[in-house]
Amino acid sequence: MPLENIQKIVLVLSGKGGVGKSSITTQLALTLSLQGHSVGVLDIDLTGPSIPRFFGIERSKVRQAVGGFVPVTVHDAQALPSRPAGATTTGQQIGPLSCMSLGFLLASRSDAVIWRGPKKTAMVRQFLTDVIWPTLDYLLIDTPPGTSDEHISLLENLLKQTTSPDSPPNQLAGAVVVTTPQAISISDVKKELNFCKKTGIKVLGVVENMAGFVCPNCSECTNVFSKGGGHAMAIEFGVPFLGSVPIDPAFVQLIEEGTRPVYPKGTVISGRDVGGHEEMTDGATSGTTGELLVDKYRDCSLYPLFDAMISEVVEGIQGRD
Repeated sequence: MPLENIQKIVLVLSGKGGVGKSSITTQLALTLSLQGHSVGVLDIDLTGPSIPRFFGIERSKVRQAVGGFVPVTVHDAQALPSRPAGATTTGQQIGPLSCMSLGFLLASRSDAVIWRGPKKTAMVRQFLTDVIWPTLDYLLIDTPPGTSDEHISLLENLLKQTTSPDSPPNQLAGAVVVTTPQAISISDVKKELNFCKKTGIKVLGVVENMAGFVCPNCSECTNVFSKGGGHAMAIEFGVPFLGSVPIDPAFVQLIEEGTRPVYPKGTVISGRDVGGHEEMTDGATSGTTGELLVDKYRDCSLYPLFDAMISEVVEGIQGRD
C-alpha cells in the first residue's frame, strides 16, 4: 500500500482561491516539525504548485526509484541551535520534513499546466500511489480551491486506500479549512464545509487567515479585512475554530528573501509581545546562508499561533482515535 508508512493524513481545504492555503499548509508543517513530528507535504494544486517556493526548494528535483518518486527533503531530523540572546526558547529537536509537488516535475517554474480534467485526476491518482514516502506521523495535502475534479479524485483514492485492513485506524484524520474574514470568502468556504459534511470528512478546525496586518514599522496590528467571520462560520457549522492569523510582512520576507523575522519594540500580536530583539537585526538581514527555514521560523510572530493550533488539531485527532 503506497500510504502504509503514514499514520495520519490531513487535508488543507478552502472553497475559495487566494485565501492562503499554501501559506497555512507551510506553517502547519513547520510547526509539526518543531513539535518533533515527522511530516510530509503533498501539493496537489496542479495549476499553481507553490509549495516548492514556500519551502525554498524550487530548484530541487524528485528522484525516481523502484516503485515511484522519492519526495524532496526540506530538512532531516536534528537538534536546532539555541536561540539568539534575548529570545526565550532554547534549542529543540525537530522532526524530518519532505515535500512532493508537480512543481518539481516542470522544466521551468513559469511553465503553464494546461490540462483537462482526466489528466488532472490521473496525476492526483499517481501522487497517491507512486510517491515513496518515508515513515511519517503526518501527511498534509495542500489542495486547489473548490470542489471539482482534483478533490473528487483525491477523496475517491484516499478513501479506497485508507479503509483497507492494513491501514492505521482513522488514517484519514480530517481537514483544516481556511478562510479570510470577508463575507464573500465566507460564503464560498461554507460550500467547502458542506462538501466535507456530504463526503464524511471530519473538520478538524477553521483557520481565519489575513485577519489583520502587522505593521513592520510600529507596534500596531490593524484588521484591514475585518475580523471574526471565520469564527462565526465555525460556530454556525459546529466545528472547532483554530484561530485568526494576521498578515505578517516579516513572514513574507522570510519566505521571499530568507531573512530571519525581526520586530520593533512594543509589537504585540494576539496579546503577546514579539518585539524588542533589535540586537538581532544585523544577523537577521545577513549571514543567513545555511540556516534552516524551520529555525528562522521560530522567530516569526505567527509561530506561537500555529503552535497552539497544532496542539488543538493533534488533540482532536487523538480524541477521535
